[in-house]
Amino acid sequence: MALPPPPPASARDPVTPEGRPGPVTPERGASGPPSQAQPLLRQEAKGEEEEGEETGVLGAWGTGAAGQGWRGWGEAAEAAAAEAEEGQVAARGAAAAGAGGGRGGWRRLLARLRRRRPQCCPCAAPLPRSAAHCCHGGTKMAALAYNLGKREINHYFSVRSAKVLALVAVLLLAACHLASRRYRGNDSCEYLLSSGRFLGEKVWQPHSCMMHKYKISEAKNCLVDKHIAFVGDSRIRQLFYSFVKIINPQFKEEGNKHGNIPFEDKIASVKVDFLWHPEVNGSMKQCIKVWTEDSVAKPHVIVAGAATWSIKIHNGSNEALSQYKMNITSIAPLLEKLAKTSDVYWVLQDPVYEDLLSENRKMITNEKIDAYNEAAVSILNSSTRNSKSNVKMFSVSKLIAQETIMESLDGLHLPESSRETSAMILMNVYCNKILKPVDGSCCQPRPPLTLIQKLAACFFTLSIIGYLIFYVIHRNAHRKNKPCTDLESGEEKKNIINTPVSPLEILLQSFCKLGLIMAYFYMCDRANLFMKENKFYTHSTFFIPIIYILVLGVFYNENTKETKVLNREQTDEWKGWMQLVILIYHISGASTFLPVYMHIRVLVAAYLFQTGYGHFSYFWIKGDFGIHRVCQGAFEKIFSLWPLSKCFELKGNVYEWWFRWRLDRYVVFHGMLFAFIYLALQKRQVLSEGKGEPLFSNKISNFLLFISVVSFLTYSIWASSCKNKAECNELHPSVSVVQILAFILIRNIPGYARSVYSSFFAWFGKISLELFICQYHIWLAADTRGILVLIPGNPMLNIIVSTFIFVCVAHEISQITNDLAQIIIPKDNSSLLKRLACIAAFFCGLLILSSIQDKSRH
Repeated sequence: MALPPPPPASARDPVTPEGRPGPVTPERGASGPPSQAQPLLRQEAKGEEEEGEETGVLGAWGTGAAGQGWRGWGEAAEAAAAEAEEGQVAARGAAAAGAGGGRGGWRRLLARLRRRRPQCCPCAAPLPRSAAHCCHGGTKMAALAYNLGKREINHYFSVRSAKVLALVAVLLLAACHLASRRYRGNDSCEYLLSSGRFLGEKVWQPHSCMMHKYKISEAKNCLVDKHIAFVGDSRIRQLFYSFVKIINPQFKEEGNKHGNIPFEDKIASVKVDFLWHPEVNGSMKQCIKVWTEDSVAKPHVIVAGAATWSIKIHNGSNEALSQYKMNITSIAPLLEKLAKTSDVYWVLQDPVYEDLLSENRKMITNEKIDAYNEAAVSILNSSTRNSKSNVKMFSVSKLIAQETIMESLDGLHLPESSRETSAMILMNVYCNKILKPVDGSCCQPRPPLTLIQKLAACFFTLSIIGYLIFYVIHRNAHRKNKPCTDLESGEEKKNIINTPVSPLEILLQSFCKLGLIMAYFYMCDRANLFMKENKFYTHSTFFIPIIYILVLGVFYNENTKETKVLNREQTDEWKGWMQLVILIYHISGASTFLPVYMHIRVLVAAYLFQTGYGHFSYFWIKGDFGIHRVCQGAFEKIFSLWPLSKCFELKGNVYEWWFRWRLDRYVVFHGMLFAFIYLALQKRQVLSEGKGEPLFSNKISNFLLFISVVSFLTYSIWASSCKNKAECNELHPSVSVVQILAFILIRNIPGYARSVYSSFFAWFGKISLELFICQYHIWLAADTRGILVLIPGNPMLNIIVSTFIFVCVAHEISQITNDLAQIIIPKDNSSLLKRLACIAAFFCGLLILSSIQDKSRH
């Protein structure tokens, strides 16, 4: 009887080398020739073992999305191979039956095929029986194509490709903002005076810039020896009162309402007057004309406006509007002349709430007010031959009134909160360019380049040129060493093995990348190219992102390599989620909510606790007190040392440093003490740090867990019941360690909790320092007081894009720091001392330059 032909090579068992069947061994209890199915089963078991080893290797080098893609590809290939194996089994069964195996061989073969789990689709879990029967080749090909596509996406969308995408986004956004400023103008004062929106009650957000809230001392310091005059009707009088209350909150609104009202602060030499001129007529013209004479002292700031009285007295007639146009036309040249030496603002009329107007004011309609405003704008803007009038239109109060006029008591006059906002806008317009507050970016000109910035730009430019030269030389060398084809044999031969990259080239490449990053820092933090806005806190803006990152952190969890207390994966995880919470705290403005503020203070203390714990443990265990280790630790904090810190000072003030030191002055010692106790217990073998084992005995572990949970909640209750920040900050240095130790015990006493960690949080923990530093410059604005706006008009999209760029930059800085640390801090002591001498000389040069820069400023 002729045997069927052997299966093709593609259908053979892929596990067996060269596709040959393994050795044949007879099966117990079987008669006749040995069965061909036995070696196949052994090969299948071997294939499963090898597949498990391969998956383990892949898991070692990548356990994220890329690793999942490789595992999906392996499962798809296994499913395809299983179909070929089934055909091979059938062919071998037929051969066995033809050789005389009889019905026994076929029965054994069919029984094994029934016991085999159907592998129709490449999925990890077994399919239902009905679904298994419905699988076909199209489904397998679709699943295989899906996994191949997933693998391709994971291969190309890596950290490197993400950084390239971030670079492209920065270039496009910079070009768009530059074009927008060229087209719309670069004067943020115009935005402050004419546009904005309410973020919440009493929180006004100008377009593209930040508004500073002036205190009494700041206002007096700005307005010293100044004279401000408010000219107009009762609405201007309201604005006058609100402006004076910024200087003196005790000033009362009393006196003759239809007359002049003076105010003077003799200590600060500030004079503010209200002049009653309810109509634009000859009386107002004469008042303004006096100030145009050379012999009369002119006010430094003039705020004028009127219209509602003209509408009321003349019953809203068109003749009154015509007369208003004639009068303002005669006043416009006088205002323009004053605007050459003083700041002149014309206040447009606010809308009214017609339903609340009294009977004698019913003729004051919003339609009439719009007509008067239109006349004032057209005449005052065309009063000069220049393209732009020097008289500034104060139209933002109209936008504010549109949102708040329904809260008016009489339908005509604005509520007090709206008046205060308009007065604060006036203060920002005049004082920002004088005092230059950090969080008041409106009306501030771009600061000139300093000497150090110019030298830094030259240094990074030379680094980029040097790296390009090295790149060209290396590329030419690579072309010369490119494999050549032997014409006789047709084979490729390599001439020379590629030479390793020199340290100088790595150094130049790092400086090249750092130069591009510093250029982005300058655009965001100094050049005023991108917009900045104030923050506004709501509970949802803080707690919703917290819940979101918590879900992501729990979802991406893996087993730790070691199960010791505060192992490396756990500390990276700890730093990661703390840093993410702090970032959300900063961008949401949650410092205004006292319970959140106190818990964030604990997170900051926990960083210092880890510093004390980590350094004490390292020096205790390793005993490495060499200069290389000391320099490695100093390299991370080099930019906080004098004199380099002179480049990053804010007006030479050390208050922030002193305030932070007082808050966390004990926590480093707490971390060192905890490290000592832990190492002592570990040495005495008191701790059980095996996988899945509780840290102590069951009774002690349960007791400590109970105490830790109670302590953790007790601190949270105390932090939520604090009356003010000053009271909480006094006790914080002594009690913050309670919640830190409670968290450590809760996290490490249970064995299962100590055996897993969040890879999502750990990834961010490895770049936590870079994230903390970079947030001040390329994610937030004005030292965390504001938000950087890359995409205006869409807060959610802006946060997504700016965060993506921010994380990519922080990760790249982390890699640059590691590369520079390996080059600048060598292990050889003699080389290290020479480089330390160079660094010292560099510091001395910076000190000299900073001194020259300070003298030039003064």
